[in-house]
Amino acid sequence: MNSRQRAYLKGLAMNLDPIMQIGKASLTEENVASVAEAMEPRELIKISVLKNCADDPKIIAAEIAKLTRSEVVQVIGKKIVLYKQADEPKNRKINLPK
Repeated sequence: MNSRQRAYLKGLAMNLDPIMQIGKASLTEENVASVAEAMEPRELIKISVLKNCADDPKIIAAEIAKLTRSEVVQVIGKKIVLYKQADEPKNRKINLPK
């Protein structure tokens, strides 16, 4: 992903509400499964890391991205934005600039 594509996705993510929260238990298999399930129809998701989570949001973002084969768009404070292009061409909603 190049910087133009990342900037485009950041702009789209500004209007998104977090669809998931990661709390005290930190990253679990259930969290990763629900993120993976949410990525296909949405492509771009925002995750909120709660204050009671002791782990660093950047580490959590990298781990989720690795496990779901997605890309970290940005981590600002306790918010994580992830992108994964839909597998089916007909389900793709986001057209990245070149």
